[in-house]
Amino acid sequence: MAEMTHAQRVAAARDFASRWKDRGAEKSDTQQFWIDLCSEVLGMEHQTTALHFESRTSGAGWIDVVVPDAKTFIEQKSLGINMDKPEPRQGTMVTPYQQAKRYADQQRNSKRPDYIVICNFGEFRIHHLDDEFPETEYESFKLEELPEQLHLLDFLVNPQAQRARREQKASLQAGELIGKLYKLLREQYVDPDSTASQHALNVLCVRLVFCLFAEDAGLFPKNAVLNYLAPFNASALRLALKRLFIQLDTPLDQRDPYDEQALAVMPYVNGGLFTGTDVEIPNFTDEIRELLITELSADTDWSHISPTIFGGVFESTLNPETRHQGGMHYTSPENIHKVIDPLFLDALTDELTDIINEPGVGVVKRRNNLKRYHDKLAGLTFFETFMPRWIQTRANYDLAA
Repeated sequence: MAEMTHAQRVAAARDFASRWKDRGAEKSDTQQFWIDLCSEVLGMEHQTTALHFESRTSGAGWIDVVVPDAKTFIEQKSLGINMDKPEPRQGTMVTPYQQAKRYADQQRNSKRPDYIVICNFGEFRIHHLDDEFPETEYESFKLEELPEQLHLLDFLVNPQAQRARREQKASLQAGELIGKLYKLLREQYVDPDSTASQHALNVLCVRLVFCLFAEDAGLFPKNAVLNYLAPFNASALRLALKRLFIQLDTPLDQRDPYDEQALAVMPYVNGGLFTGTDVEIPNFTDEIRELLITELSADTDWSHISPTIFGGVFESTLNPETRHQGGMHYTSPENIHKVIDPLFLDALTDELTDIINEPGVGVVKRRNNLKRYHDKLAGLTFFETFMPRWIQTRANYDLAA
């Protein structure tokens, strides 16, 4: 099947919504509804095998639709059914979501879904089970809104698209927290409008953001920054950060062998990001400490955040003039790919595809070919003349992973 353009998908969604308006019975229409939606609108290939209908559970129940590749259970109800109203199922009163969740809990771990979709032909509800409150915090839209909300169902045929959407949401939330941190820290400077203080604040925020990314991305030991900073109260946090930055800028063979364990585990970060002990750091308040240690470190998983999306939000918190003077610029993912795809990424992608699909190659040889490719990626350096080395380190880490 040829890949559909966005305009074609929107047109197909409009036709689909028109055909299914004011109709839909759970028993007779479920299969045709989802086959039509997934094939004609979402562009799913081999939909008759990709969609599993009426899958039996160990608890004598039946899952209306399972999409194994998308790790999704679909609980379908007839048109007009109230999806918030409990119904009797296996001796108890449950809502459609609770019914589907019960089915999910009856599966082996490898078969449990990441998503539950509840639908009554007129409304779609998407529950992500990795959310904190998946039963009540869901995304929903009406059938007639399908042309505008197609992206919400992309995870059924393109798991990467759903991951990108989750990354966008997490990145925007993290960006908002960093913006709040920036504002609170700025208020603590003696002369926040001076060029020196604006530069110091930007450097401080960049250093903190790097540390937050590093401890969740595997560049630092897990929770290393959190474990080091948590014991300090607000009044001691300023000096604690100064010591942390000095430690990160000190090669391992030049460190004090009597450093406490929380500092000793910190790796050396080359490239000059933490060079300079004269950077102005203001006093911290209890509110700033809580924001940094609890909300930004303990409660935020930075490994789920896209550096490119977050970068745009983070950039907006920095003073534009100071950012320009300091060389801090954000380029959109689209513009980045216009440069890197033809420069090297397309060739690397083609090389990997050839290795994976090379005919007549045994398991051992293919594994060796992949290892050589992995080593090649790990040894690449990009934009060395103007990219800080800590960004190169992260780029190499992501490519090698």
